[in-house]
Amino acid sequence: MIMSVDQVALRPVFEADLPLLDRFLIDPELSSPYQWFGWSDPGRLRRHWADNGLLGDDGGRLMVVRGLERLGYVAWRKVLTGPTSHCWNIGIILLPEARGRGYGTQAQRLLARYLFAHTQVVRVEAETEVTNVAEQRSLEKAGFTREGVLRRYTFRDGEWHDAVVYSVLRGEI
Repeated sequence: MIMSVDQVALRPVFEADLPLLDRFLIDPELSSPYQWFGWSDPGRLRRHWADNGLLGDDGGRLMVVRGLERLGYVAWRKVLTGPTSHCWNIGIILLPEARGRGYGTQAQRLLARYLFAHTQVVRVEAETEVTNVAEQRSLEKAGFTREGVLRRYTFRDGEWHDAVVYSVLRGEI
């Protein structure tokens, strides 16, 4: 296990996890309404896993687990902030039965701590739709600060949606 808090832990993606990750890409009922962007290539994750175990220089994915129970995954990607600097943008998706129990808050806090411990970035950010109040609360409980609204930021379900951006800086978490 990489890190754990209150029985929630992050760990690398194993090959046996790939069918679950694929389900998030092909099953709209499994994704939250804020995470469904249409069907996509289910073989993409398996190809990336074969290349680097979903742990690359520009981003990655880790499983969120509680004991042997898989709860979902966290992901991060590099966002260039200048010619020689970047930050990480993070996201999370949990199984429906794992939502609303505080696991997402713990997992996002663990991911930020992991990224600060193992990379030189000073900023980790996340965005969520303005109507996703549960995720906004989760980010705030995890130590992130609300920075502002990004108008018409995400295209989902035939419409543009506003997003709220959050961040946490090195030393704040």
